[in-house]
Parts: sequence; structure tokens; C-alpha cells
Amino acid sequence: QVQVAEYGGGLVQPGGSLRLSCLASGNILRIYDMGWYRQAPGKQRELVGSITNGGNTNYADSVKGRFTISRDNAKNMMYLQMNSLKPEDTAVYYCNAIVVRAIINSTPANYWGQGTQVTVSA
Repeated sequence: QVQVAEYGGGLVQPGGSLRLSCLASGNILRIYDMGWYRQAPGKQRELVGSITNGGNTNYADSVKGRFTISRDNAKNMMYLQMNSLKPEDTAVYYCNAIVVRAIINSTPANYWGQGTQVTVSA
């Protein structure tokens, strides 16, 4: 089995910073792309940004220049550094990982964490 878990959510004031972490664990052979998504109340889940296992990143226009994604392949971890936070960044943030399990004939599959709440409010 593979588990994905997010850490680090909380309440922060506008203009503040927060760092989220994502850990993938279990019977993992390889992790390909990893990504951060978010879902605000009443809205669809949207991509915040993603990172390949080679470290190439892409971001939604709404977070470019404020958010930075990084990963540590040795630890199966991904991070989201969020700066200059705005109230509209309030959402549940989810981690996604494309994982190949260490079993015979395994193919890449999507795994999701349960999400962590980020609230930006004065």
C-alpha cells in the first residue's frame, strides 16, 4: 500500500508565510510527478503547482512568484513554501503523487492525501 499525507496547515495572517509538507510512504518503487492542489468552499479542486522527479516545476498563474514547490526524492517528500498569502489562498490543500509500487507488473497510479486546511485571515 501507499499512503500520502500532508502536514503544516494552519491559520496565518494576510501577507504571512506557511510551509506545507507532503510525505509518500509505503511500498514505493518510484515516484514520478508530485503536485499540490487546493479546494476552496464551493469551488472545484484546482492545481496549485507540480514538480517532476527531476525538479522541473510549474505553477498556477494565481500563485506564481509567491509559492515555491520543492522535493526531496531520497525522503519521498515534497514541500510547498507559501509567501505573501492572501485571503483567497484559503482552501484545503491536497498532495498528489504518481507512484509505481514495488510489486510485479505495477503501473503508475495516482495517490492523494486527505488534505490540510490553510486559512488566511486577519
